[in-house]
Amino acid sequence: MNARPRLTMPLFAMLALAALVCACGRANGKAPKARKAVPVLVAEAKVMSVPVLVQAVGNVEAFASVSIKPQVSGVIAKQLVRDGQDVVKDQTLFVIDPRTYHAGLLEAQARLQKDEAQARKAEDDLKRYQTLFEQGAVSRDQLEQMRTNAMTLRASLDLDRAQVEQARVQLGHATIKAPISGRAGHVLVQEGNVVGKSGDDRVLLVINQLTPISVTFSVPESHLPEIQRQWAQGPLRVEARSSEGVLLETGELASIDNAVDKATGTIRLKATFPNAQKQLWPGQFVRASLRLSERENAVLIPAHAVQNGLHGPFVFVVKDDLVVELREVSTSPGGDGTLVAEKGVAPGERVVTDGQVMLVPGSLVEIRPQPDEGSGRRPVNAPTLQGGSSAAQPGQENATLPQSDATATQGQKQ
Repeated sequence: MNARPRLTMPLFAMLALAALVCACGRANGKAPKARKAVPVLVAEAKVMSVPVLVQAVGNVEAFASVSIKPQVSGVIAKQLVRDGQDVVKDQTLFVIDPRTYHAGLLEAQARLQKDEAQARKAEDDLKRYQTLFEQGAVSRDQLEQMRTNAMTLRASLDLDRAQVEQARVQLGHATIKAPISGRAGHVLVQEGNVVGKSGDDRVLLVINQLTPISVTFSVPESHLPEIQRQWAQGPLRVEARSSEGVLLETGELASIDNAVDKATGTIRLKATFPNAQKQLWPGQFVRASLRLSERENAVLIPAHAVQNGLHGPFVFVVKDDLVVELREVSTSPGGDGTLVAEKGVAPGERVVTDGQVMLVPGSLVEIRPQPDEGSGRRPVNAPTLQGGSSAAQPGQENATLPQSDATATQGQKQ
């Protein structure tokens, strides 16, 4: 009967001890453990003027391209050009054995001299017969025969002169010269080969003019009225960038195609670039940015501040109490690694540019100082435009981190 009191006494002692410990903790003023702040980098949303750009993938084309083919037949006696050589207009590239054509020219010249002598004799005979006819010494038929001979020989002289010129041209074609200045491609037929025979349509060499150079690209037809209106007011600037966003060359819009492609609903444009440094090469693909106008008072944020979530792009905005808020945003290209925040971010607000993977809505953050330029990381708190005309770097408009979707989902479920 006394067993039950012995079992319950230790339980009451433990409860009393726990209450005493809690009371002592409150008496010492110890608070519950606080939330840990997440270290992040931030950038302030800037108000700036940005260009209105039309962007597309373009293809680089030679300003002029010439395929060199022989115009006369023969053996290539000399090859004076090598693969990839820069050539200038009228530079000798190949020499076809000229001996046959030189002999043909001498033959034509000799024939001309012979007919000139006969023509002079016929003119003298015609004058003499004219005098004899007036004296009644010869008949009219004899006079007309002399006149016919003289006219025939005059016509022969015209034919001989044409043959001499033709022989001279063929001799000239034996020396193949560059019709334009540019860069030679691979030499396709080497010295010693016979070229120009019937049915032989081989190309000896292709020359591409690289300075200036052209870039063709297609844009949606909806942009055509604005492009035409702006082009009528003055030249339109076009930038060519690599797939990594590096600016290669700046040029101007040169032409607009005369018809819209019915299949794609796009209009083909062509821009011309000086290409003095030969950064552009025929066949290369580039990102072409056509600048139409300036947009005033645009809100710019770094492109890498924008993340992609289940409901579209978003950013984390740091409030005054260092607590982050998730904002859905709508953006458009800004330039030099920036985006224009159409909605979702106000001027002066701070957006997180690094550390988003550790954040959920309501997280407490600690703002880290911006890294130095020599630290290997690009500062993110000062998005700027060079001259207000650079295009957004391709690939940064949708720059995301792999964990951002999961982070956004967790924040929205809380």
